[in-house]
Amino acid sequence: MYEPIENYGMIGNMRTAALVGMHGSIDWFCYPDFDSPSVFGALLDDRKGGRFRTAPVDESVRRKQFYWASTNILVTRFFNEEGIVELQDFMPMRRGATLPGAIYRRARCVRGKMRFRIECRPAFDYGRKAHKLAIGPTGARFDSPGLSLRLCSTAPLREEDGGAAVAEFTIEQGGSELFILGGCDAGNEILPAPDEAEAEEIFQETVKYWRGWLAACCYHGRWREQVQRSALALKLMTYEPTGAIIAAPTCSLPEVIGGGRNWDYRYTWIRDAAFTVYAFLRIGFHEEAAAFVHWLLEQASSSGAEEDGHILMTIHGESRVPEEILDHWEGYRGSAPVRIGNAAERQFQSDIYGEAMDSLYLYNKYVSPISYDYWIRIRRRVNWICDNWERPDNGIWEIRGGQRDFVYSKVMNWVALDRAVRLAEKRSLPADRARWTAQRDRIYEDVMARGWNAKRNAFTQYYGADALDASLLMMPLVFFMAPTDPRMLATLDAIMKDPSEGGLVSDGLVYRYPPCEDGMEGREGTFNMCSFWLVEALTRAGQADPEKLDQARIVFERMLGYSNHLGLYAEQTSSQGEALGNFPQAFTHLSQISSAFNLDRALGGQP
Repeated sequence: MYEPIENYGMIGNMRTAALVGMHGSIDWFCYPDFDSPSVFGALLDDRKGGRFRTAPVDESVRRKQFYWASTNILVTRFFNEEGIVELQDFMPMRRGATLPGAIYRRARCVRGKMRFRIECRPAFDYGRKAHKLAIGPTGARFDSPGLSLRLCSTAPLREEDGGAAVAEFTIEQGGSELFILGGCDAGNEILPAPDEAEAEEIFQETVKYWRGWLAACCYHGRWREQVQRSALALKLMTYEPTGAIIAAPTCSLPEVIGGGRNWDYRYTWIRDAAFTVYAFLRIGFHEEAAAFVHWLLEQASSSGAEEDGHILMTIHGESRVPEEILDHWEGYRGSAPVRIGNAAERQFQSDIYGEAMDSLYLYNKYVSPISYDYWIRIRRRVNWICDNWERPDNGIWEIRGGQRDFVYSKVMNWVALDRAVRLAEKRSLPADRARWTAQRDRIYEDVMARGWNAKRNAFTQYYGADALDASLLMMPLVFFMAPTDPRMLATLDAIMKDPSEGGLVSDGLVYRYPPCEDGMEGREGTFNMCSFWLVEALTRAGQADPEKLDQARIVFERMLGYSNHLGLYAEQTSSQGEALGNFPQAFTHLSQISSAFNLDRALGGQP
C-alpha cells in the first residue's frame, strides 16, 4: 500500500539520501550516490520495488514523526497501550564510524514494551538484478552483480522468500536494537553491530555535526525554524565531493496521479545556480555557495562557448543522461511510465545563461573574485549570447511541445548580459562593453514590444501568446524592471486572478501556466516554487503599496501550511492539498528561504 508522498522524511549524508515513511519503512534509497540505481524502490512499485521496514507488529499503533532538533536525524515514535518506542534513522556524520555512508536504524524502547518486526528486502538496480542472501550470527549480506550490502543486526535474522532478511523481537523499557545497512565487498564477513554505548556515541556525534553546521545560519527572522529546516534539507541534497546540488533525491514521482508527467530529478540543473547561491549567501552559508559556483565554473570550462550550454548534469559533471523507461514497475499509485534519466538534457533552454551569470556575479561580489582564466571563458559565452539570444527555445518549464520565444528566456538573456557588463565594470575586466550593452538594451526593447500583450494588459508566456506564465513573477526579482512599474503591477494583478478568470492563483497557490499544449497529457497541480515567487513579487511591490505587503505575508504563511509534518515540500500541490512531483524539491526550499528573508526584511522596515 502506497503512503502519501507527504508522509515521508529524508535522511542522507551528502552523497545519497533515503526516504523514510511514517510506518517505519525506507521506501527509496539509491546507493552509493544520489543517481545510482535504487536498492529500495517501493515508492515506485509497492510489490517489486524493495524496502527496509522496521515497525511494530501491531499496525494499529499511533505514530508521530519529527526531526531531532536542529539536525537531519529522523525520529518516528510509535505509541500503543503497552508502551512507547522511538525509531531513530540517520546516516552518521562522524569520521571513522562503522560502515561510512550507512543507514543507522535504532529502535529504542522509552516506556513499557512493544513487539517489532524488521524486514530488509532489497531490489537491486531498480529491481532488475537478483541477489543472494547470506545470514550469519551478526547480520546478513546481500550480494548482487556489481553491488553488495551488509546488514549488521543486534537481533537474530532469518531468511524469508524473495531474499529478505527478517526478524521479530520484543523491546522492553530501556532496551534497544540496532540495524546498520551499508556497502561491502562480496564475501566479506558480517561485522557485529556496535554496542549500545558506541551506538549512542555515533548518534551524539551526528547531532553535534548538524548543530555545528547549522550554527553558521545568520537568519534570525520571524520564520527561523522553517528557514533552518529548508537549509538542512538543501544540505542533504548537496553532493559533497563536488558541491553540486540535485533538484530532488527521487525520480518519477508523478505531477498527475495516474498520468505520464513523471521525471527523474536526481541531477543538477544549471538554472538552480543563481537561486542556490542567493539563498545560501543570504543566510550565511558561504562555503556551500562557493562550492556550487566552483562546480559550475568547472563545468563551464569543459564546454565550448560556440555550442548550446548543458541545462543539466549529473553530480559527476556528465552532460548526457539518456532517458529510459522501467516497464517492469507500475509507478507510484499506478502512475506510469517510470522514467530514469531525463530527455530534457537535449533541449535548448537559453534562460540558463542568465541564472548562471547572476550566480557568478553574486559569487564575485560576496565570496571571492573570479579569476582571469574563468573570465576568458565567461566572456566567450557572453559573446555567444549576443549572437544567439533571438533563437526560440524550450523555456524554463522544459516544454516538450516545441520551441518558442519565451518571455522569461529573453529576460534571463538580458540578465546574463547585464551581469556581465556590471562585472566587467566592477572589476575593470577586458570586455566588449559597447556590444554587450547594446545587445542588452535590444533585448529589453524587444521584450517590452513583443512580450507585452495590450489585450491582456500583461506580459504573457511567449511572444504573441495570450497565456500568462508564473515565471514572469521573476522580472522584478532579477531587476529587469521596477516592482512598481505599471506594466509589472498589471501583470501581477492578472496572474493573481483565479484560473476561472484567466489568472494563475488559487487561494494563494500558483499554477505555472494555464492548461495548454505543452506536449503532455493531464493537468498538474500548483507549483510551490511559483507560490514563493509570488510572495517575493508582492513583497517588492509592497514598497509602494502596504496592502501588497500584507498580501505577501498571507500567501507566505499559507504556503507554510502546505509543507509536510517535517517542513519538507514536494514540487507541487494538488487541488486536494496532497503533494505531487519529486520530493523533497530543492527549488521549493530555495525559494522559501529567499522569500522568507526578503519578506522579513520588508516587514521590519528594511529596504
